Amino acid sequence: MQERSSVRELAKQLRQELDRYSPGGKLPSSRALVERFRVSPVTVSRALAQLAAEGLVVTRPGAGAFRAEPRTTPAPAGDTSWQEVALSADGAADLVPRTVDASGVLVSLAAPPPGVIEFNGGYLHPSLQPEQAMGAALSRAGRRPGVWARPPVEGVPELREWFARSIGGTVTAAEVLVTAGGQSALTTALRALAPPGAPVLVESPTYPGMLAIARAAGLRPVPVPVDADGVRPALLADAFRATGARVFVCQPLFQNPTGALLSAERRGEVLRIARAAGAFVVEDDFVRRLVHEDAGPLPRPLAAEDPDGVVVHVCSLTKATSPSFRVGALAARGPVLERLRAIQVVDTFFVPRPLQEAALELVGSPAWSRHLRAVSAELRRRRDTMTSALRLELPEYSLQHIPSGGYHLWLRLPDGTDEYALVTEALRAGVAVTPGRPYFSAEPPAPHVRLSFAGVAGAGEITEGVRRLRSSLDPEPSPGPSRSR
Repeated sequence: MQERSSVRELAKQLRQELDRYSPGGKLPSSRALVERFRVSPVTVSRALAQLAAEGLVVTRPGAGAFRAEPRTTPAPAGDTSWQEVALSADGAADLVPRTVDASGVLVSLAAPPPGVIEFNGGYLHPSLQPEQAMGAALSRAGRRPGVWARPPVEGVPELREWFARSIGGTVTAAEVLVTAGGQSALTTALRALAPPGAPVLVESPTYPGMLAIARAAGLRPVPVPVDADGVRPALLADAFRATGARVFVCQPLFQNPTGALLSAERRGEVLRIARAAGAFVVEDDFVRRLVHEDAGPLPRPLAAEDPDGVVVHVCSLTKATSPSFRVGALAARGPVLERLRAIQVVDTFFVPRPLQEAALELVGSPAWSRHLRAVSAELRRRRDTMTSALRLELPEYSLQHIPSGGYHLWLRLPDGTDEYALVTEALRAGVAVTPGRPYFSAEPPAPHVRLSFAGVAGAGEITEGVRRLRSSLDPEPSPGPSRSR
């Protein structure tokens, strides 16, 4: 308790003195602060981390701490009163069975047999995970006073603040709930926004885990096709009119599985269409921290451009760290936030405080930015390696879009290809791939396959995996005719 009090008092003192420095001005060194305030280096580090989480200072490895640029004037509050109608106009839809096919999810979770190259993974290979940084963060978090105490059900305030700033716009910490990863957040969102039996609009194709969540909640997924620029607005509007749906789930950034980026022209149109339908947009921003080195500036989350509470935002640290580092966030504004909070409390109580404190330690450390830069460069190399290998070995596979973020490629197969036969033969050849069928909520327009380049050891395995995939498609030579003697 004494340590926490010291951190709080030092942060308060430094906050009061920030006006002495111009924006961008350098604060005294950590050593100088230790000597002046007679506190430990750990106390100084935690106090500066708290100010950084509040957006008041910026820390630069090897350079020190600097006063942050002033925040822009908050935009006027939006009108969320429309949600009272959307949340109560459930109607009398027919219930649907809550049977769930989890095969599409298990494909990315199951470990392949030894010696099999894993093109079906959904997470970073251990060599790409920040294991040392996570271990150090967990160790530091374990020494924090009160770390094993019950956290606020909404989440540790500093972590909620960090998520709010990473989303941007006018999103505040009060509008953020800390969740146990993105899958948990999506589950909470769909349960909160639609009653059993209701339709929910989904991108087509889309993430099988989301389809499983919808069906487990008794919802009816209705597909809306996407192209290289994301969901098609005209078809989205048609789907709202035809179904009366009040929810649309989308991944505007590097969509899974197509890798599409929702174009600038369509972003505002999607929000306008949903608002006119009195519907919510669930934005699954699952892969923002796995951008490739050559991507250029990213568009802001849709939630950052939405003052009226149309968007329910989901994000997570899991994809950029480890499958076991399950810390994410739900962000929403208006009456819906209380419903989201209530369902999350009933389902999970809260995310364990040690994990939340470890997340704070990780994202506040210099190792975090170094890790993201390293992963960004490596994912680009792997993507380019796989792209070149596919064009060389499998030119008949159509690679219609090369994404600048994420961890996989989406290939259209020649018409008439049996996806599951291909998957079986590939596994026999020593490479695990993901069939495209589970990504569609209705009949697929063509056969596809998804290949991940993040779950393998490196470029050599990618090249060898594509070679094995090629060999699995080539018929074995038949023995020549025997000669009679």
